[in-house]
Amino acid sequence: MHIVCSDLEGVFVPEIWINVAEKTGIEELRLTTRDIADYNELMQKRLSILDQHNIRLGDITRVIDQMEPLPGALDFLNWLRERSQVIIVSDTYVQFAGPLMRQLGWPTLFCHTLLVAPDGAITDYRLRQEDGKRKSVEAMQGLNFHVIAMGDSYNDISMLKAADEGILFRPPENVVSEFPQFPVAREYEDLKPLIEQVMAGEAG
Repeated sequence: MHIVCSDLEGVFVPEIWINVAEKTGIEELRLTTRDIADYNELMQKRLSILDQHNIRLGDITRVIDQMEPLPGALDFLNWLRERSQVIIVSDTYVQFAGPLMRQLGWPTLFCHTLLVAPDGAITDYRLRQEDGKRKSVEAMQGLNFHVIAMGDSYNDISMLKAADEGILFRPPENVVSEFPQFPVAREYEDLKPLIEQVMAGEAG
């Protein structure tokens, strides 16, 4: 049996932090895992910026409330769920995800948790586990699933490497050039035949 483990931001929804940067005018918040490979380094930088500019959790969730999935994302996800179980494995946070998960029909989500002070200040974060994307894939393989993984950024690479099949979706060119072993899809219609080919091969 097969199962799909997929990133969230950049695959099904826009990058949350980029949207926050656009709404607040704080350009430094545009940095994502496409730019900085070390996730902990990136998050420490983000927390420092939020503190410096007095940005609270409510400021961020108000931005997220106005966001929508990427065009075509829900149709693709529905297509995918007719063919496979799907787990969204993301470096986002429980406190961020609700509005976007609702619009995607509440898929299963593995993500992290923020630590928030009574005044709404985001003081820290707690990873569900270190390298959780890779470990999620390995756990599914331990249950005898054939795993297809999809992602777009540096923090997805260990997941793609661990999977039986890894696919880059709309990655930046720096990621493509560094990891040429993975097939690249730019549109959902390009993803479908890649996934169908894997599933047909497994069935054969």
